[in-house]
Amino acid sequence: MIGRFLARLVRPLWEFAVRQIPIDDPWERSTTKPRLRNYGSGARLDFSEYLKGESIVPVTSLAEVQDWLLGCRYEHDEVLFGESDFWQHPSTFERLRTGDCEDYAVWAWRKLIELGYDVDLVAGYCLRDGQLGGRHAWLLVRLDGVEHVFEPVAKREWMIRPLTECRDEYVPQFGVDRSAQRFVFSGFLLSEQKRIAARKRSPPPAD
Repeated sequence: MIGRFLARLVRPLWEFAVRQIPIDDPWERSTTKPRLRNYGSGARLDFSEYLKGESIVPVTSLAEVQDWLLGCRYEHDEVLFGESDFWQHPSTFERLRTGDCEDYAVWAWRKLIELGYDVDLVAGYCLRDGQLGGRHAWLLVRLDGVEHVFEPVAKREWMIRPLTECRDEYVPQFGVDRSAQRFVFSGFLLSEQKRIAARKRSPPPAD
C-alpha cells in the first residue's frame, strides 16, 4: 500500500520532468543498462542465455536466415502459451517454428551474430499516424557500414530496409548488442512523452 501511495505521489513529478526533455533523435543510444523487465514481462532470461544451447538450423548467409523465417508462422503468446508475453529461447522456436515478433527477432539476432554480423536486437514501438502502436521487436544490422532495419516477421521485400528510409516508422526503446549487453535508446523518453500526451487527451472515466 505504501509503495502504491509513493508511486502516485512521484508519478506527476516524473511525467513533468519527462515532458521537458527535448528528444532530437530517438535512435540515439545511452550506455545505461535497463532492467530485463523493461523489454517486456516475457523477457525472463538474460540475453546471453539466448546465445547458448544447440541450434538445429544451420545457416550460411543472410538470405538463408530470411528463407527460414519466411517458413515460420506468426502466432500470439496467448494462443501458444496462455500468457500475454513469453519470449521463446531460439531452440524452442526452432522446434515449434511459430511465435510472435520477439521470437522471430531473438532467433534472427542469434543467427546473424553466429554469421559475424554487427547486429542489435531492438524492443520498442511502431508508429501509426504518429501514435504508438503495439509493442514490437526487430533488428538493427550494419551492412557494408550502413544501418538497416531487419523486420523478421515481414515479407521478403520489406524485411531489410536502410534505417534512413524508415526511421520515422519506429520508436526504439531498448536494445541488446551482439555481446548481449543491454542499452537504452532516447526513444524510451519519446514513447513516455507520447503515452503521457495520449492519456491527457483521453476523456476521464464516467462516474
